[in-house]
Amino acid sequence: MSVYIIAEAGVNHNGKLDLALKLCDAAKAAGVDAVKFQTWKTENIVTAHARQAAYQTENTGVEESQYDMLKKLELSYDHFRYIQEYCKKIDIDFLSTPDEEESLAFLVSLGLPFIKVGSGEVTNIPYLRKIGSQGKHVILSTGMSNLAQVATAYDTLVKAGADGVSLLHCTTNYPCPMDEVNLRAMITLRDAFKCQVGYSDHTMGTEVPVAAVALGAEIIEKHFTLDRNMEGPDHKASLEPAELKLMVQQIRNIEEALGDGIKRPNKSEAENAKVVQKSILAKFPIKKGEVLTEENMTVKRAGTGIPANLWDSVVGGAAIKDFEIDEPIKLY
Repeated sequence: MSVYIIAEAGVNHNGKLDLALKLCDAAKAAGVDAVKFQTWKTENIVTAHARQAAYQTENTGVEESQYDMLKKLELSYDHFRYIQEYCKKIDIDFLSTPDEEESLAFLVSLGLPFIKVGSGEVTNIPYLRKIGSQGKHVILSTGMSNLAQVATAYDTLVKAGADGVSLLHCTTNYPCPMDEVNLRAMITLRDAFKCQVGYSDHTMGTEVPVAAVALGAEIIEKHFTLDRNMEGPDHKASLEPAELKLMVQQIRNIEEALGDGIKRPNKSEAENAKVVQKSILAKFPIKKGEVLTEENMTVKRAGTGIPANLWDSVVGGAAIKDFEIDEPIKLY
């Protein structure tokens, strides 16, 4: 099965439907499998005076409450219905992360293939129970959490009735510096929970998600925007459309390059081996009946003859005919 690539539009629509649709078009053009948004009612997830995260203030250059920031970025349920229909029209999966229970119920009513849960909910046990009770597959990002917290979240979802859980390693920092990626933690998750794993990336560039695929990621999520210079909290840590397309191409190349793991010559190598691999030849003129020894034989590229890996089987035999210098040795 191919790596499932999610283009995370998130809040990079800046609260505008037309921009959200353009993001869908850009995701489709890049070749991803899905475009994902975030769905919430602001009054249900944050108090009126909660402070912004440091990266949000730094990325926007505006100091305001989380409530004011999120209210400006909020899309309505009607907007999301329209976006889903638009995604069907252009043939790309529509996804959105529900950030509170009312929006969870709304997105479940749209018949999404699975529920994507953000890192901020790993410790939100009552909400995880509600999510698991929907009976859908859940993809859970695991930023800001340790293995014990992930285990509690995983068990909570499964016991509540989730139809399977996939875990995404993630570092909740926008952008994420390389020394905070800790990509091997994804392998730790796979080994600990024996489940499908992937990586939700917040680094600048494309090399880390590509490396994640090489390490076994089956799901990749990556933020993208139409323009990193736009106003908003997540644009600066997002890929632009051409970069997103490049990432998809790189991931598909790596998928193909990984192969099936069986060590054997491929078709082109089988032909090249005839020219490159060495054969057993006469080092000096050898008379019929003469003993074949390490002194009167050698190995060179000849394109024919007994391959050099059979050297020990040939040494000690008798020459069946006269051999000239560089003539391939024959045993019959």
